[in-house]
Amino acid sequence: MLRTLDIRDLLLIDRLELRFQPGLNVLTGETGAGKSILLDALGFVLGWRGRAELVRAGAQQGEVTAIFDLAAGHPARDVLAEAGLPVDDELILRRANTADGRKTAWVNDRRTSGEVLRALSDTLVELHGQQDDRGLLNPRGHRDILDAFAGAGPLIAATRARWRDLSTARATLQQAESALDAVRAEEDFLRHSVVELDRLDPKPGEEADLDARRRLMQGAARIREDIARALEALSPQGAEGMVTDATRWLDAVADKAEGRLDAPLAALERLSIELGEAQQGIEDCLQALDFNPAELEATEERLFAIRALARKHAVLPDDLAAHADVLRARLEALDGGAQNLARLREAVVAAEAAHGAACAELTKARAKAATELDAAMAHELPPLKMERARFETRVTPADPGPEGADQVAFTVATNPGAPPGPLDRIASGGELSRFLLALKVCLTRGEVPVTMIFDEIDRGVGGATADAVGRRLAALSTEAQVLVVTHSPQVAALGAHHWRVEKRVADGVTTSHVTPLDVEDRVDEIARMLAGDTITDAARAAARALLNG
Repeated sequence: MLRTLDIRDLLLIDRLELRFQPGLNVLTGETGAGKSILLDALGFVLGWRGRAELVRAGAQQGEVTAIFDLAAGHPARDVLAEAGLPVDDELILRRANTADGRKTAWVNDRRTSGEVLRALSDTLVELHGQQDDRGLLNPRGHRDILDAFAGAGPLIAATRARWRDLSTARATLQQAESALDAVRAEEDFLRHSVVELDRLDPKPGEEADLDARRRLMQGAARIREDIARALEALSPQGAEGMVTDATRWLDAVADKAEGRLDAPLAALERLSIELGEAQQGIEDCLQALDFNPAELEATEERLFAIRALARKHAVLPDDLAAHADVLRARLEALDGGAQNLARLREAVVAAEAAHGAACAELTKARAKAATELDAAMAHELPPLKMERARFETRVTPADPGPEGADQVAFTVATNPGAPPGPLDRIASGGELSRFLLALKVCLTRGEVPVTMIFDEIDRGVGGATADAVGRRLAALSTEAQVLVVTHSPQVAALGAHHWRVEKRVADGVTTSHVTPLDVEDRVDEIARMLAGDTITDAARAAARALLNG
């Protein structure tokens, strides 16, 4: 509920504080007195887009503060929590506008953005008027309005979930089709590459081994002759034979040398062993260097083939085997692609069926709610002197989406036999006001209460019709706070709280003022609305009659 509206230095207002009450709050005054300024001020603090120049002439800054009471569970609490703003039973909105156009906003004394203000305003206030395009006159919002009336939240949530499943299934299928198309475009290359790699069958580390073997074979011809000569020098015809002879000669005379040859003989024995090991190593080397020239050619061919494939596929030689596995997997995906696509298409069909079933349930609920809303409207229109008018909610097929497959439009017919048409095109100004009021009465039942503002919604009606409008507004105010800007004395008389808006001129400066009215003041104000500037006793008597019901 809107409790306080404080306005400073805005348009024609220098300082004004309004304290609103529950029930039906009425604002009256002559045309041009400044009633619309109050709505501009409220819209400004709620973040609505309005006039560009709001600061009062001569002031440096204009400021508006609005204080709301929040009931437990009020949706504004969720907006505050999501924005990281303090949440309390009292909500204080403040917004300032400097003379050079800079705007600053606070929520519970925390700086915030106009976007957050607008999100809060959607949960706090509804503005209705004959030219209202924020609410009931906007056909794009009719489906949401009907859904709220139907209490279709759980069905909509289920439909959205099925739509997400369907969107995911479609995206997965599309990705698989795109991937398969890409693989098909290189199928010949893949098959040729896999055959080529399988035929060569390269192993990790093989390129380094082949390179070393190749260098060894290339150098073998140059070093083998010297190695063979060294082996011959160590053979029995060379060093081995000489060591053997020396050992035999010394051994023959060792017993006569009184032990002096024991050490030399031991050294020669060790030398013989070392010579044998050297001979064996050299023989092994010669054997390793003993190769067929065709082997060198084969080694070079394989080495060059491995390096050529590595360059072709832009990978390291040691990564060729892993790369072959990757190509092979892509071929397997290609070969199994048809089966995979068939499975994914079945998943899409199943998701479409599930979404279709959810849409059907939602359509059924909307059709039922449309019938109930039409019946409720048929009950509300006669008290507003529109017995012959007809309201019809049309639910027609639309492209499937996250919120079902329906299009909803509110249509009306004001004359018997005339076909229904769009709400804002068929009804006159006064008729439109009453349609909007009746519709709001029907839709408000069971909703979270918000502050509803009706800006001259009774324009174009008078007498008994104006009285009927006032009574519906009064009935509506039993469930929510209602603010009415009106020129109708019949509506003003039904208000629980009454303010008069007027202009005053002092020292050549015009300002707007708002005065709360007591019982006698209300008599004079309603008498003025009935009779004009000259208030007669008859007008006062008529005003008292209206106030007394």
